[in-house]
Parts: sequence; C-alpha cells; structure tokens
Amino acid sequence: MNENLIEIYNRLKLQLKKYESPLIAKFDMDSRYDLWSVKDVVIDGRKKNEVFFAGLIIQSSYVGFYYMPIYEEPEKMKKLFSPELLKLLKGKSCFHIKKLNEGLEKEIEYALKEGYELYKERGWV
Repeated sequence: MNENLIEIYNRLKLQLKKYESPLIAKFDMDSRYDLWSVKDVVIDGRKKNEVFFAGLIIQSSYVGFYYMPIYEEPEKMKKLFSPELLKLLKGKSCFHIKKLNEGLEKEIEYALKEGYELYKERGWV
C-alpha cells in the first residue's frame, strides 16, 4: 500500500476520531474508518436508527473522504471549502485526497466541526 496514502489516512482519521462518542465507529480498520450517529431519527419523513456522518477509505490512488453533511446541505457546506478542496469533490459527498497539506487538513477539520454542528441542530446526534 502506498505510504503517502497511509499517512493521509492516518492524519485524517485523527480528525474524525475527535467525534467518536457520541458518534460510533462502525468500521475502524487499517484502510477504512466510518463514523455514524446511532439514534432514532426521522429524515425526510423516514424513520432511521442511524445516520452516516463521515468516513475514510484507502483506494488505489487516493484516500476517499466521505462527508455526508455536504449531501444534506450542499450549498451551505460547499461555502466552507476553498476552490482547492472543491476540486477534489467527486460525486455528491466524496473527496479524492491524493495530497494533504496543512491548509487542506485545517479545512477538513473545520468542515467536520461545522457538519457535526449541523447534525446536532437537526437532532441527529
């Protein structure tokens, strides 16, 4: 496995781990990490007993950073990101991280904080 990707994964995992308890790590492995809110909630009229928050997975050429708050509030959440980070957004909620500098790491840290606050406001945490 690419050492650079492992380093990126480990650095971002430290950011996500800050939200363990009350969030739950459903997967906590060397190449995959997912955080979920395990709580009975109603979203768009549907009852759910868990809500995905964010996750990481090492792929062959990048670390996938999955960030569900951007899916829930795309316009609000996209305003948090620089053009550099938005270029890494592939699809609706997955960022392909190939390089991680201090600036990108700080942006992701801030996005996690804001996304967590959004989940709290909605009663999902």
